[in-house]
Amino acid sequence: MILAQVVGNVVSTMKLPVFQGFKILVVQPVDRERKPRGQTLLALDTVQAGIGDFVLVIDEGNSARSILGNSQAPIRTLIVGIVDNVEG
Repeated sequence: MILAQVVGNVVSTMKLPVFQGFKILVVQPVDRERKPRGQTLLALDTVQAGIGDFVLVIDEGNSARSILGNSQAPIRTLIVGIVDNVEG
């Protein structure tokens, strides 16, 4: 899993049916101190996150498809949780 911050929205006029009802967000991976690391990712939002939220991201296709319940979905990256606090 990746700790990331939501930094933007993706607007599309057309979506594959599997993406209907979900937002696509731009997320920036961060380290424990919440400093940016690596490149941004596009992630399907399953938890109603918003810009500025810190989130948990899965970046692995089989896990993402399993969560969506669709073994054929063309998806790799999902937001699966909103982070309230990081300790340690």
